[in-house]
Amino acid sequence: MAVLIGKKAPSFKATAVVDGEFEEDFSLEQYIGKQHVVFFFYPLDFTFVCPTEIIAFQDRLEDFKRKNVAVVGCSVDSHFSHWAWLNTPRDKGGIEGVTYPLVADNSKTIAKNFDVLAGDYDYNDQGELIFVGDPVAYRGLFLIDKHGVVRHQVVNDLPLGRSIDEALRMVDALQYFEEKGEVCPANWEEGKEAMQATREGVSSYLAAN
Repeated sequence: MAVLIGKKAPSFKATAVVDGEFEEDFSLEQYIGKQHVVFFFYPLDFTFVCPTEIIAFQDRLEDFKRKNVAVVGCSVDSHFSHWAWLNTPRDKGGIEGVTYPLVADNSKTIAKNFDVLAGDYDYNDQGELIFVGDPVAYRGLFLIDKHGVVRHQVVNDLPLGRSIDEALRMVDALQYFEEKGEVCPANWEEGKEAMQATREGVSSYLAAN
């Protein structure tokens, strides 16, 4: 699994569904210099854990917006599948009401470049091209700063849903560091004490906590 921390997020252009409309040539480049981005992958449309995460992000979307953070989802489904799922009521297993972008990665190249594809192509003994593993994305999440650099990443296996509270906590930590220059210790939350990245800073923090 590639560690993308400190590196530019891989670039792409793909069709996305944004607030119910198709947007061709969608790219994360549009956010550079303007917003932080939480870019997350999920395995497939019309599945089980996935709608709970997608709806949970929607339910907290205003919290991300107040922090000037864009939320963008991505899976290996087509934009037509995204659109159909977005037009399926929640009581039928759909994600109706989700407004943030869902990127279509049916070529699987975006998942591959972010190194969250749950398998890879190979050749069998007969020289035939096969796919080994699952041709879907793991539950990868990447926090990207305004310069397009990945500052946080977490990757869950397919059965394990993510915490939106933790995603927001990491946004708060990054933005606090960017604004104040202080580093954020274990279990730091907005409003708690941070510290200077010095011997004196850690000594003072540990003495008080």
